[in-house]
Amino acid sequence: MDRSAGLLKLSRRLDDDHRVLRYDRRGYGRSSPHPGPFDMASQVDDLASLLDERAAVVFGHSYGGNVALALAVRRPELVRAIVVYESPLSWLEWWPTTTAGGDALAVHDGHVADPADAAERFMRRLVGEERWNRLPERTRRARREEGPAMVGELRDLHDHAPWDPAKVTTRVVAMRGEHGAEHHRRSTAHLAATLPDCRVVDIDEARHFGPNTHPDAVAAVIMDVVTGLPSDA
Repeated sequence: MDRSAGLLKLSRRLDDDHRVLRYDRRGYGRSSPHPGPFDMASQVDDLASLLDERAAVVFGHSYGGNVALALAVRRPELVRAIVVYESPLSWLEWWPTTTAGGDALAVHDGHVADPADAAERFMRRLVGEERWNRLPERTRRARREEGPAMVGELRDLHDHAPWDPAKVTTRVVAMRGEHGAEHHRRSTAHLAATLPDCRVVDIDEARHFGPNTHPDAVAAVIMDVVTGLPSDA
């Protein structure tokens, strides 16, 4: 449930020398409310539209990594390289159902949660009860209003593989936090094992929110990818 503002620290370390585009995905931040749909095809359409035929190095954190990889399959001419950070692979059989996303979609007391309640439960798992309770009422209400987007995209990601690894021909660098959850560390290793051209980079001391908490280290990886591109790319 992150938004463009969550990557502000990272973009500030890149935009002195490069044009950086951040955006709120449909249903979040300034793109909320949104009627949907919240499937991957629509997410890719949005990103392709924003790029406006300009090829780019595409970075995606968590769910955003799957949007980047799906774009590389459908519109490879728009993607010079991909950098992802702990992208969930929730359509795979081994992906645990006990994650924050899995818990948000689970049946509780015989009922599927209302999307607003699911979003609140997701946030409580992510930031902790104490921090959630300290948030201003306006912020908590806004996060709950983003529930339809969260539930829609998580269900779609669970039910449909968003990209075919054999069709990702672009260079990929997959980051993970040194102290990240085991399923995120495993998912990053899976990318390296299944994508034609992918290497793994560990970010020291980081967890899942490494792009927010360790922007210098993450920016350095992105810059290494950018500077390593052919001069005519």
